[in-house]
Amino acid sequence: MEFTTLASIVIHNDSGESGNSSQQEPKVSPYAAWEFALIVIAVGSIIVSTVVGNILVVLAIFTSRALWAPQNLFLVSLASADILVGALIIPFSLAKEVMGYWHFGNIWCSTYLALDILFCTSSIVHLCAISIDRYWSVTKAISYNQQRTPRRIKSMIAVIWGVSAIISFPPLLKMNSHKEDKCDLNDDTWYVLFSCTVSFFLPCIIMIFLYCRIYRVAKHRASTVSNLRNGLHDCAEVPPNACCHQDGIGHPNPDVHHDNDEMDLEESTSSIHKFSDTAHHKISDETSNAKTKRLSWTVNRGQQKRNRSVSISQTRLTQLREKRLTFVLAVVIGGFVICWFPFFFTYSLESVCRGRCGISDALFNFFFWIGYCNSSLNPVIYTIFNRDFRKAFRKLLMRSSKRTM
Repeated sequence: MEFTTLASIVIHNDSGESGNSSQQEPKVSPYAAWEFALIVIAVGSIIVSTVVGNILVVLAIFTSRALWAPQNLFLVSLASADILVGALIIPFSLAKEVMGYWHFGNIWCSTYLALDILFCTSSIVHLCAISIDRYWSVTKAISYNQQRTPRRIKSMIAVIWGVSAIISFPPLLKMNSHKEDKCDLNDDTWYVLFSCTVSFFLPCIIMIFLYCRIYRVAKHRASTVSNLRNGLHDCAEVPPNACCHQDGIGHPNPDVHHDNDEMDLEESTSSIHKFSDTAHHKISDETSNAKTKRLSWTVNRGQQKRNRSVSISQTRLTQLREKRLTFVLAVVIGGFVICWFPFFFTYSLESVCRGRCGISDALFNFFFWIGYCNSSLNPVIYTIFNRDFRKAFRKLLMRSSKRTM
């Protein structure tokens, strides 16, 4: 079928009213043939990437023993919400967009709107919960990891879906109030402001605050470990009892304890933790070796130079890890804000302005579709920086390629 035919969709009145056989006027797509084709291809790629990418996340977690950590249940639930967005919501949004009207009746319209809010809100709140989980794992590593049980994570996930369900319930109350061939978002000011605050603005503020805190804690730990190691090298280069760090060599800063299990959000943060872990173990070893080094400090000038070069290389390594951490957190926060902020901001603004703010329908629709892109980005952002996920993805793709051969 040619795109000119698809772009000129004509329907007849199928309301089923008795005795009413009259036809409606032909309804034509608001897009030209090339625009129609471009939209279908673009949105189709979003659907495929969303569904396939999130299915890979779920399969990777269930098939890789290294990913069976309780906190990865957040990613399973997040991926499930995004799969439902791609499979149930985006296709109907696409049909509505290219046809220019709603063709599926009032009942499914209310259900569609409620599910759209449910799945998208659940996806966003999951991201907020993941940031809280990561923050606690960094700041309360030992105590929180003991409490981070599958039961506790499942309880948090149940709360997430419960809050999302409450926010998505009002559209169901307007089951038969939609205009014919129309299926628009709720425009009641109180509901728009309430739902946008709970669904986006509050989670967004929490995420940004917590990820900034994670960055500060990780940077502080990296610099503390670097200072401790530099202190050890300095102590090895001077006579006994002349080192100002000597009393504290065997007792690293208690605030530098770490989270042994790798963070699933970004590998760079876990790398800093692993670096801290390795350094702490090596510190005790170097403490025992320090006495031997002090005995020969006057003749071991070559060792001093090597120690200085090691200290410099470790400082550079710490700086590289900090830059990588900055990049990863920028991707996490930036991807979320760029995808969702334009839609929720214009949606809230329009509910207050009521058309006086000059927001065009084309601009609002563009922001509306950008929000859906977050569901296809989540499996990339929240897994690609983790070594275990990359290994699991490679295994899954290799298995599928072998089967097709």
